Amino acid sequence: MKKIMMLLLMMFGLAAVPVVASNHQAMTEGELRKIDQTGQRVTLRHGPIDNLKMPPMTMVFKVENAADLEGLAAGDKVRFRADKQGDSYVVTELEKSE
Repeated sequence: MKKIMMLLLMMFGLAAVPVVASNHQAMTEGELRKIDQTGQRVTLRHGPIDNLKMPPMTMVFKVENAADLEGLAAGDKVRFRADKQGDSYVVTELEKSE
């Protein structure tokens, strides 16, 4: 019985590793080109976004949390995470680079 329990625990533990890894994607480097506080959007010139299979480019993103825009200005270097939500690309995390 102990062997079966240990085997089950190991299987569930190993199954959880890819889920944790996929939820912790790397931050993408970028530069804020424009901020639309009212529309909660940013224009970012960015490097490759691996999880979206997107090459470097400049584009507009929705911003999930308006508080992430506080203290930022056009021209700032930033790091961010983005996901596709429905038909839109959304910045889910945004911070000024140091």
